Amino acid sequence: MFDAMRNKWFKELWQYRELLYFLVWRDLKVRYKQTIFGIAWAIIQPLFTMLVFFVFFGKMAKIPSDNIPYPVFSYSALVAWTYFSGSSTYAANSLVGNSNLLSKVYFPRATIPCAAVISGLPDFAIASLVLIGIMAYYHIPPSWGLLFWPVVVIPLVLLALGISMLLSALNVKYRDMKYAVPFGFQLWLFATPIVYPMSIIPEHYRTWLAINPLVGIIEAFRALVIPSRAIDWVMLGMSLGVTLLVFLIGFLYFHRAERAFADII
Repeated sequence: MFDAMRNKWFKELWQYRELLYFLVWRDLKVRYKQTIFGIAWAIIQPLFTMLVFFVFFGKMAKIPSDNIPYPVFSYSALVAWTYFSGSSTYAANSLVGNSNLLSKVYFPRATIPCAAVISGLPDFAIASLVLIGIMAYYHIPPSWGLLFWPVVVIPLVLLALGISMLLSALNVKYRDMKYAVPFGFQLWLFATPIVYPMSIIPEHYRTWLAINPLVGIIEAFRALVIPSRAIDWVMLGMSLGVTLLVFLIGFLYFHRAERAFADII
């Protein structure tokens, strides 16, 4: 049954791919229309967040960074986190924001949150290029591992899709989700080793921390940046497993709830 649902979902998305392209392009234009800095926001958000973390956590709190310059340590994680949290938060409100479209014509409803997640990828790519400049400033030579940077993006996108489908469907039914989502992502930020390294977590707690699917993904991003750092394949494998589970839950709930979207919204 699940295979039939999955095949139908992908088939419909492919049939309506032109609509998906249009929604992605529209989201990109709306995001930067009538803004002062335009596409520079793709750099400003993770860069200035890194600077704040550097001052308060790196300098004042003296949080260790595994002998990696703290700006490189935090920014390599913030690039992924900014994309994930930004696209998921935006996608959570995407169905409600397109209520007129949902009630007028049929199309795969998953197209809307999918477009919101995909439209964040250009920002992620631009912010990733800035990381190379920060590495050059601290005399960290790029390694061949950086070629696998786009590969690690795949589970990150898959996780964002699963969360986005779940949250956007819940937001249609429960309108107070728009208040809960930002709060939830704030907690998630500090439950993820972005401002602190995994090494300060006691060994017996790391397995529980690995339930957070972002942990293995972000640690993999860091490992690709630092030539002397190896990918923790066990941690990454656990993250991939949880990511697939989250995507499955999001997909099934969205599929179950989408029949009533037009009536509720």
